[in-house]
Amino acid sequence: LDALHTRDWGIVLGRALARQLGVGVGGKVTLISPQGGVTPLGVTPRLRQFTVVGLFSVGIYAYDSGMAYISLKDAQRLYGLDQGVTGLRMQIKDPFAAPAFAKDLQTRLGPAFYVQDWTQTHENFFKALGMEKIVMFVILSLIIAVAAFNIVATLVMVVTDKEADIAILRTLGVRPRSIQFIFMIQGAVIGLFGTALGVAGGVLLALNIPTLVPAIEHFFHVQFLSPEVYSISQLPSRLEARDVIHVALAALLMSWLATLYPSWRAARVDPAEALRYE
Repeated sequence: LDALHTRDWGIVLGRALARQLGVGVGGKVTLISPQGGVTPLGVTPRLRQFTVVGLFSVGIYAYDSGMAYISLKDAQRLYGLDQGVTGLRMQIKDPFAAPAFAKDLQTRLGPAFYVQDWTQTHENFFKALGMEKIVMFVILSLIIAVAAFNIVATLVMVVTDKEADIAILRTLGVRPRSIQFIFMIQGAVIGLFGTALGVAGGVLLALNIPTLVPAIEHFFHVQFLSPEVYSISQLPSRLEARDVIHVALAALLMSWLATLYPSWRAARVDPAEALRYE
């Protein structure tokens, strides 16, 4: 952007936009202002030829294909604003405080001005991301539930196989609650071990996605995220401790719930019936 101040009528284009226009650095593009002047032939738009002095890419297709930058001085001359501007863009330290800041600023400025923050500019996009996050959590919960059914099946098989041993323990005076507790502990250990492995693998994968995805794309000559379709060209990854904790707790809870039926069944083993054919 510094190149805009070194010469008049310079412009910086997004790379995708420059590719669509077929121009590069040093090329010429013509900008048309709808606010034209009145002539004997009618209202004619203002035309001005700009020289491309640079290209930019932010990885978001909507910006790379639809945005261009010119200097404030050139924009004022093109639109006939003298020293005026059509809008101001502000940056604050905490981006998540932007909605409250915008609301307060709108109150101070009054209805003559329109204030919009970044959450409103991309409101539909962020709503879609929020819905996607909820759906992904539900899908992960269902996957964990399927794994929990495996714990149920495993413990039921163990109870069936150990009925004679359970009966002997019962005849020795072990209470049904203690039998139930033994199998609950066994299922909890299985769930804890599986959760630990899953969390460790998931964290390692999340931390290395920016490296793994480009390597896979290069090796197989594919592109997972086409910028024309998904608006982004790279797969971002940000590890949130809160999400990891929620998933881990959900896995542990389902693992514990999966132990209830097998342990209850083990506690109800009838010693006489189990030892009849032993």
